[in-house]
Amino acid sequence: MKREKRMAVDPTTGEKYEIELPTPGVVKQEILKLGYPTQGITIKEDRLGLDVIYVQAKRWKGNVGEPPIRDFVGALDGKGVQKGILITTSNFNPAATNFAERSSKRIVLINGTQLAQLMIEHNVGVSTVETYEIKRVDSDYFIQGVG
Repeated sequence: MKREKRMAVDPTTGEKYEIELPTPGVVKQEILKLGYPTQGITIKEDRLGLDVIYVQAKRWKGNVGEPPIRDFVGALDGKGVQKGILITTSNFNPAATNFAERSSKRIVLINGTQLAQLMIEHNVGVSTVETYEIKRVDSDYFIQGVG
């Protein structure tokens, strides 16, 4: 199976990375590794289960439109959940984004680029290939040495 690659930028350093995006099953495994108690793809936001988040990760070909977002909202209703995260390795079109924003549910849409950036930020499924050391002249060294 061919893996999709994306360019991402480390938000702290500005360095660019190329990473392979994980399959939805890998995303679920990583959520489990973080120690969240899960039942299927419903994550308990707290240990008591007072609030839950429904997570769905899919690999779509092309941009995700409004119908899958409507289906996702229906799944939230079916689970009795108010919050959801929908992850794709592609992108969401404007109609999908608008529908999610107008929904009475709290929905976070994560596209492939955002997923790659989150993976880098949290060091999940990535490894360092190369590190650069950038030096600058320390002007304090010269000021202290005079006198």
